[in-house]
Amino acid sequence: MLARRRVRGVLAFVTVLIGLVALWEGYRAIGQSTGLTWPFPVNERSMPHIHHILSQLFEPSRRNGPPLVTVLLQAALFTAREAALGFVLGASTGFVLGVALAHSRLLERGLLPYIVASQTIPILAIAPMVVVWLGAGLFSVAVIAAYLTFFPVTINTLRGLRSADPRAHELMDSYAANRRWVLWKLRIPASMPYLFTALKISAPASVVGAIIGELPSSIQGGLGGAILNYNQYYITSPASLWATNVVAALLGISFFGVVVLAERLVVHRAPEHVA
Repeated sequence: MLARRRVRGVLAFVTVLIGLVALWEGYRAIGQSTGLTWPFPVNERSMPHIHHILSQLFEPSRRNGPPLVTVLLQAALFTAREAALGFVLGASTGFVLGVALAHSRLLERGLLPYIVASQTIPILAIAPMVVVWLGAGLFSVAVIAAYLTFFPVTINTLRGLRSADPRAHELMDSYAANRRWVLWKLRIPASMPYLFTALKISAPASVVGAIIGELPSSIQGGLGGAILNYNQYYITSPASLWATNVVAALLGISFFGVVVLAERLVVHRAPEHVA
């Protein structure tokens, strides 16, 4: 049964991928044949062929240089370190905030509006200030990534901690369990599905935050520097920038996949899910 589900999942993924490629190429063919100019002119510069983008990965990144895929993989590993640190930092901060808010209605009423308001400030405005405060480097980029990570974890942790069955609360009260035991034995286990939902949102967001944070930090070794570099040559080599975007997307998907795997290990194998 499990094998069938996995096969169906793989088939669904491949089908959707083929459909997206067909949609891209079909729209490109129609746009070029009809001279479509809205919402943008369709040509080799605005919509390169998918096979051109993929083949560009194996072209030299510069004269007598390594293939572009080698350069981008190195940049992706560099950005992954920053994003992973930011993800851990933001998720930990969000979890602690969620626990604090769940235990204090006064703190929730006083602090939650500011937590929500923090997400209305564009990350492009926050990033330069963080670099000025902390200096250019790995930690400042991680803090910028954490800025995009902590909010969904905070909100979902708060919601998850309050989702426990009231009858279970009554049972814990009958055993005279203190707040700490109620938290660890009841509320945190009940919040796991909510928490992992937030983590699946935050993981790719941490990659986006790391890439954005690299720009004001003037870090050239990551995907942010690669995007900025190939953006300068977009007129002559648009496929290079598209290939960089593909690698960045794959990095975000890989972060998402790690969280999904952790969810299966932690939630689906919990005692209450084992027959």
